Formats: sequence, C-alpha cells, structure tokens
Amino acid sequence: MCLMTLCGTAVAQKNVKLGHINYAELVQIMPGIDTVQSVLERETTELEAQYKSMMGEYEKKVNDYTEKQAEMVKIVREAKEKEIMQLRARIEEFQQSAQTQLQTRQSELMQPVIDRAKKAVEEVAKENSYTYILDASALVYYQDSDDIMALVKKKLGISK
Repeated sequence: MCLMTLCGTAVAQKNVKLGHINYAELVQIMPGIDTVQSVLERETTELEAQYKSMMGEYEKKVNDYTEKQAEMVKIVREAKEKEIMQLRARIEEFQQSAQTQLQTRQSELMQPVIDRAKKAVEEVAKENSYTYILDASALVYYQDSDDIMALVKKKLGISK
C-alpha cells in the first residue's frame, strides 16, 4: 500500500510543470497601457480643475463672510453661513464622486488590457504544457519554476 502511494505521488509530481510571471510588470508594458494612462491623466486633470474652481469659490465666500460678518444682520449672516456650508457639502460630494468615477473609469479602461494579458499567459501555459502559472509578485520563494515573461512578451509582440 505504501509503495503504491509513493509511486502515485511520484507520478503526480512529475506531471506538474510550474511557471511564474510578474503579472503587474506585464500589465505595465502591455500595448495600449500608454493610451489608458493618458486618458486617465486627462480626466484627472479635468476633475482637479473643477475642484480647484469650486474651492476658489468657497474660499472667496468664506473670506467675504469673515470680512463682513460683523456688519451683517442676523438673517443675512445665517443665510451666508448656510450657503457656505452647502457649498462645502457640494465640494465634499464632488470629491467622493470624482474619486469613484476615476476608479470606475480606470477599471473600464484597464479591463481589455488585463484580458489580453491573461489570454496571452493562458495561451503560453497551454502551448508549453504548464500546469500552473503563479504571479511572481506575490511569491516569496519559488524553485523549479520557469519565468515565462519572455514567452508572453513574444506572444504579445512586445520587444521591451
């Protein structure tokens, strides 16, 4: 019984072929990543400009209120305070919304790049009879594993 278990384990181990790749590095050199980054930078710049404009308006209102509050009648002062608080709330809402929008946009733009990278890794694994491909960026130690980065780059036509 022990002999059969040892033989079965040895046969199973011989059929396992391990490969590894730094997936994050692969994604950063993928064709199309420059376009994704430039689109995200443009949209980020646009949102930052809107935020700065809103903050400028807020600061102007706060400064105006601070300078004139002693002269204001109570109802005007309260109206100005309410206006300033509402503007601050809109700015905070804008910040949160912009951050969510940028994250969603990044996911949308990155998904085709990630899909192409994943497909190339899968094709290389199948073509070269790998049982497992591990992400090297998450591994602390590995032995008897082939780095397949060059094969995947070749598959994708990347010469970097």
